[in-house]
Amino acid sequence: MSVDVLVGTQWGDEGKGKLIDVLTRDIDMVVRFQGGNNAGHTVEIGKEKYVLHLVPSGIFRPGVACIVGNGLVVDPISLAGEMQELSRRGLDVSVIELSCKSQMIFQYQKEMDALKEAKCSSDKKIGTTKRGIGPAYADKAHRVGIRGIELKNLTKLEKLFREQALIYNKVFVEAGAAELDIDAEWVKVKAAAEYLAPFVKDTVLTVNRAIKAGKKILCEGAQGMWLDIDHGTYPYVTSSNTTTGGACTGAGIAPKHIGTVWGVMKAYTTRVGEGPFPTELLDQSGEDLRQAGGEFGATTGRPRRCGWFDAVACSYSCMVNGVDKLTMTKMDVLDDLSELKICTAYEIDGVITKDMPTSSEELTKIKPIYETIAGWNSPTTGIRKWDDLPENAKKYLERIAELVDSEIGIVSVGPKREQTFSV
Repeated sequence: MSVDVLVGTQWGDEGKGKLIDVLTRDIDMVVRFQGGNNAGHTVEIGKEKYVLHLVPSGIFRPGVACIVGNGLVVDPISLAGEMQELSRRGLDVSVIELSCKSQMIFQYQKEMDALKEAKCSSDKKIGTTKRGIGPAYADKAHRVGIRGIELKNLTKLEKLFREQALIYNKVFVEAGAAELDIDAEWVKVKAAAEYLAPFVKDTVLTVNRAIKAGKKILCEGAQGMWLDIDHGTYPYVTSSNTTTGGACTGAGIAPKHIGTVWGVMKAYTTRVGEGPFPTELLDQSGEDLRQAGGEFGATTGRPRRCGWFDAVACSYSCMVNGVDKLTMTKMDVLDDLSELKICTAYEIDGVITKDMPTSSEELTKIKPIYETIAGWNSPTTGIRKWDDLPENAKKYLERIAELVDSEIGIVSVGPKREQTFSV
């Protein structure tokens, strides 16, 4: 049985959590394979609203195994709190496994994250969530990070934690910043470690044994293609591989097992944080999209930058990710618009191109070239099948699919679980 992968094709916040929840109706296991608690996946079920940061979105389906894979950087205090809250709300967290190879995030890395961002000039700021993601991945690359397996040995964990915290404190002092209260922080870390220790497993074995047993598995990505450390709008990116390839390394599975790749995209485009955004709308229309779509970060609450659909960026993204099926979210946000625009090409220094530039300098010079499409001026929130969509809504989706060289598989017309249908 193959492993399906769901990835974001834009700058994140495409609605992956909801789509994972929908796709897990027939799934045995969901594997989160990269990122940390800088991601926020929102799922609405009935009158209940949940925001997940580290726990895979399959948690809402009884009996679905939820794997926090080796490719993640995990704040143990945050994860323990999230799991305890889910348990309090009646969900079974016994289905969760935390990779023994995942990297831990501690308060000293979060402090470093904030310190580095504060010292950047305004034109160099990344717009980090200050969750310690970058410093934790840096520690992993420097081979000084603390892994999940250490949560099972408090004596060793405390030794490693205190050693690293002292090193960070020296940096803080030299920078004129406050030192971390190591003793107070250890109390919190110890409590989280004691809670999480029973969940720590070799998840690579768990996932591969499930593959061999013919189980249906879905890999869940966080953020989106254009925040990928290699392929995104560098340096305004996250610190992990958010693309399909990251599922192999971040979950510990062979490429031959990858089956269908689902690419999630909004019917328009949003971005949080700094960095280039070719189709950004800086006028009232952008604000209208933000308000209509409730475009505020699930993790930080920050207002998202909003713009028209960018087919140039999404076409490149679908190519890199090998997207088989598109899952289009937030169609309903466009219901009241009489006219829509799709960016089909870029103009850079007078030259027209349909290729995504990789130079950060060129990215700042992009002038989008738009194709105008008639809107549908009709509510879609109650629609449950493709044939019932307004004709202009179908044309809009079909044009997007043509431009990004993929096909529509799922359409979402609202935040609720039931407001999603297959094509």
